[in-house]
Amino acid sequence: MKISKVVLRRMHLDFKKPFRTSFGLIEKDFSLIELWDDEGNVGRGACSAFLRPWYNEETTIGALYVIQNYLIPSLFDMGDIKDPVHFFDETGWIRRNRMARASVDCALWELYSKEQGLPEYKALGGVKNEIEAGVSLGIEETPDKLLQTVEQYMKQGYRRVKCKIKPGKDINYLSAVRKEFGDILLMADANSAYTLDDINLFREMDDLNLLMIEQPLASDDIVDHRHLQAAIKTPICLDESIDSVDDARRAIELGSCRIINIKVARVGGLTEARRIQQYAGEHGVYCWCGGMVDDGVARGHNLAVATLPYYRYPNDIPGSDRYYAVDIVTPSTYIDSHAMIRVPDLPGTGFDLNQEVVDQHTVEKWEYTK
Repeated sequence: MKISKVVLRRMHLDFKKPFRTSFGLIEKDFSLIELWDDEGNVGRGACSAFLRPWYNEETTIGALYVIQNYLIPSLFDMGDIKDPVHFFDETGWIRRNRMARASVDCALWELYSKEQGLPEYKALGGVKNEIEAGVSLGIEETPDKLLQTVEQYMKQGYRRVKCKIKPGKDINYLSAVRKEFGDILLMADANSAYTLDDINLFREMDDLNLLMIEQPLASDDIVDHRHLQAAIKTPICLDESIDSVDDARRAIELGSCRIINIKVARVGGLTEARRIQQYAGEHGVYCWCGGMVDDGVARGHNLAVATLPYYRYPNDIPGSDRYYAVDIVTPSTYIDSHAMIRVPDLPGTGFDLNQEVVDQHTVEKWEYTK
């Protein structure tokens, strides 16, 4: 692959409904990158960093700086790039900044798969042509409002429901859902809102027969999760604690989790996501694809990676109409009555930009050529 042109945009999308987690209301301010070769093939990636550094240390503006000043120059300096893995490994000198790196890694995978004439999921080694979606629900004002929201999505066919929780809005909310909807696949996502002082609360949650509890303790912790997992029956799923295959190895060796949520953006892209799922799966720890309230470009890459063999749980991959009033890609994505999404069988991700919508929601735009 030889990159002839790069188009970079900063974009903003409005949510259909405010989305609240334990760290606050989310805004969708993100970057979109396009990598072009001389034959007119284009690969696209999105940088999912938030405006504020509350999920991890990256922000929209900081990630833009890394993309513009380090990643784009590296794309041109390397000349003929053998494959996305080669570029990812050669730019490993860039510490952290994984969301910035993910945008370029994903764009390279789409460009690579188009040049090979393959769907991206097949280029990655995927083994499924459809994936199951679960729904992720923000924190509601009351348990009754949560029940209304859960009912809405159950009617659409979702089998797995993930409820965000925080202190004071946790076991009473989860208990209400379990009582109302019976033996559904129910899980909780704490976004690091708790400590080991809350161990008795998590022991109470054992009685709710949850599918998993996602990231209950500190975002950079592996050791305390080990102690919590040893004390409760419910599987712990690590999210923010796992940024690399080495993190996964350490957590698995310690017994800190039984499940891993792999967010493509968090781990630096499709290259590292593929490595993590392989290592974890070979050691009996299965995975699923998490989301970052993703735009259509990022969703396309999530669909591809979720077809890999050790992704075994329903994924946080919503339809096009879940978060936003408009979709920046075409065709739009919808779940069927069994919460399944068909993966496009076209070269690349199988999606193209809805250019009119993209232009309307572009805040800034830059073009680079060698």
